[in-house]
Amino acid sequence: MAAPWVSLRLVAPMWNGTRGIHRLGGAVVPEGNQKKERKMLQFLNNHFYDVEALRGYLLQREMSKVHLKNRSFTWLEEQHGPYSAGAFFILKQGGAVKFRDKEWIRPDKYGHFSPEFWNFREVPVEAVDASDCEINYEGLDNLLLLKELQSLSLQRCPHVDDWCLSRLYPLADSLQELSLAGCPRVSERGLACLHHLQNLRRLDISDLPAVSNPGLTQILVEEMLPNCQVVGVDWAEGLKLGPEEQPQDTASPVPA
Repeated sequence: MAAPWVSLRLVAPMWNGTRGIHRLGGAVVPEGNQKKERKMLQFLNNHFYDVEALRGYLLQREMSKVHLKNRSFTWLEEQHGPYSAGAFFILKQGGAVKFRDKEWIRPDKYGHFSPEFWNFREVPVEAVDASDCEINYEGLDNLLLLKELQSLSLQRCPHVDDWCLSRLYPLADSLQELSLAGCPRVSERGLACLHHLQNLRRLDISDLPAVSNPGLTQILVEEMLPNCQVVGVDWAEGLKLGPEEQPQDTASPVPA
């Protein structure tokens, strides 16, 4: 039982326009915010009856944003050429580009970047850093415009998967460095698609959770790309012998 000197502040629940959902508390919410919250809660109450339905809606909404980010910018190719069009796509994604004999161009923390790249219509893009970008299979249409690309980093790209790697073959003549480190959806099957890239000189396949046997995978990739330095994996990682593969002592026992 509470002490007599402890006072209890009882606040009437505020009806917010949804069935069974109330606001309890003494804080005063601005009128404009109240209307927005009522509309949102009313929408959720009308459309979702369980957590799974809500999760599905949020996932679909997020994927719609990803598809919008990966829309085709090939129409820019006609106006500004393939190099500027491809660079624009990467910069809009939050990545960085380096034109030949130029400095890196990167967006600032607000996503703004210098428009000077529009002046490089005839200058090839030689390097792209798309680390942490939301590039997916569809967005590669824009990346593949960069026919003279030599270095490509796709580190920690959440939507880069095996299908994406199967589309990189148009860059086979130029691409020399590729980083797939930390891509959660890249597996052995996708790495096998890189056999087209015979001009690769360095490949980073570190921290790929979908690769079940990293050590064996590195050995196979090195055989597939004999002129490429494959980094990021200890060759012995994941190489475990099963009981049937354990070395056996086949020597005949020595009689006592």
